Amino acid sequence: MRKALQRGLALPVMLIMLVVMMVSSIYLLRSTNSTALTTSNLAHEDALSKAADLGIHAAHEWLGSLPDKNVLYNDIPAAGYVATINPGAGQGVSNPEFWRGARKVWDANRRNEVEYVIHRMCQFPGAYNAASPANNCTLTAARQNVQAKTRAGDSLSSDAPAYQGKPQLHYLITARIAGARGANVMNQAVVMMGP
Repeated sequence: MRKALQRGLALPVMLIMLVVMMVSSIYLLRSTNSTALTTSNLAHEDALSKAADLGIHAAHEWLGSLPDKNVLYNDIPAAGYVATINPGAGQGVSNPEFWRGARKVWDANRRNEVEYVIHRMCQFPGAYNAASPANNCTLTAARQNVQAKTRAGDSLSSDAPAYQGKPQLHYLITARIAGARGANVMNQAVVMMGP
C-alpha cells in the first residue's frame, strides 16, 4: 500500500517545480528587456547631451568674436544674450522667461535643433563696477603670468575682493535639446571673460 501512495506524489511535486521554473524564466525575460530598454535610453540621452554641446560651442564662439565687450552691458536678443540673471527671483531653467530671446542652431546633418541662451551673471544691466545702482556681478580675479602672493591678513572673502587687474566676469551658457521619445537634455557651462 505504501508504494502506491509514493508513486502518486511525484506528479504534483514536478508540476509545482515546473510552475516555479516558468515564473522564474518569465521574470528573467522581463528583467532582460528592462535592462535593454534602460541601456538604450541612457545611450540616447548621452547622444543628445553631446548634441546639446553644439549650443555651448556656438555661444562661446559668439562671445569670443566680439571686438568690444562693452556691448555686453545690455541685452542682445538677436544673439540670445541677456545682461542679467536673477536666480533668486524664480528665474530658473524651467521658467519660460529664462529662455527669452534664445537662439537656435542646427547640427551639420540638420537632425538636432539646439537652443541656447547666454546670461551675464550680474544683477543689473550696465557696467560690472557701476556705482548707482551698485551692480552685483560674479567676478574672478584676472589671470596673471606670475602667481600672486597673498599677504598675511588679506581678506579672501568674496565680498571684499582686491583684484590685481580687471576681473573676469562670469557668463552662464545654457543649451537644451528636445529629442524623440520625450527626451530633454540641458547642458550648462560658465565662461569667464574680462570686461
